[in-house]
Amino acid sequence: MNNIFDQYREIIPEFDDFTESLKIPASTHLRVNSLKTTPQKLVDLLSERGLRLDPAGDKGNYFYEAPGLKFPGNLPEYFSGSIHPQALTSCLASIVLAPEKESLVLDMCSSPGGKTSHMADIMSNSGLIVANELYPNRLIPLGHTITRLGVLNTIITGYQAQEFPLKQQFDYIMADVPCSGEGRFRWQKGKENDFHLIKSNKRTKLLDLQRKIIIRGFDLLKKDGIMLYSTCTYNPDENEAVIQHLLESRDAEIFPVELNVPHEPGLTSWRNSYYDREIEKTARFYPHRINSVGFFMARIGRRRG
Repeated sequence: MNNIFDQYREIIPEFDDFTESLKIPASTHLRVNSLKTTPQKLVDLLSERGLRLDPAGDKGNYFYEAPGLKFPGNLPEYFSGSIHPQALTSCLASIVLAPEKESLVLDMCSSPGGKTSHMADIMSNSGLIVANELYPNRLIPLGHTITRLGVLNTIITGYQAQEFPLKQQFDYIMADVPCSGEGRFRWQKGKENDFHLIKSNKRTKLLDLQRKIIIRGFDLLKKDGIMLYSTCTYNPDENEAVIQHLLESRDAEIFPVELNVPHEPGLTSWRNSYYDREIEKTARFYPHRINSVGFFMARIGRRRG
């Protein structure tokens, strides 16, 4: 295997184990939608049909691994909205943001709606979520997810995330930004790799977009608001460097990511770049540690005191 991730050898712990994990198909994880059912009811119902669910993540977080289940979208429970197939690390983003009931929430890049619907679940369909999605072709899966899962507290807008109107500030903001998607890569024997490094000109535009989105998201926060910046990629230029840009541009503070699942602290240097020590409070997730999509997240607020 020609390892396209060799550039990360010095920053990913147990790099050989990481490489081996990329040869294993990603596990199927299901999120139980408490707006429609309870974990125990779902586990009992599926076990009657010979489908085993293994708890994943913290107890009570409604996440399960479904060994051997390749097409969860074919289950009746999918159509009824009782379950939503979603990577475990993606689910953790909403847990870390932890929007409270009756709060005002913005999901800046919402489609296909996994995080939006999860936040609605956490909020028990209270308050208001603004699900923003620029591209018209992505509005269909977003609307389908929201409807299927019984989400009632959400409206959809179609602004460019980096130019979302500043007329209203929010209690919570989810900024799961467009990224290179390295964390989703899996190598399959006998098949051509479908992941290609982004060309330099497109990468420059992507990095610029990420920086603009995080600045606009921060400017949309209420005084005591919380924003979660996240990507499904490993590259520090899209992760720690973006957080560094925010710290240099705004009076922002990084808060710890408190999760009882394996993760690594954010980096303080990458090649010839050095980052604020505060960025160690961010979190990196690797597939050989958590058996899910590679992920990065940072919990951000306005500096207090």
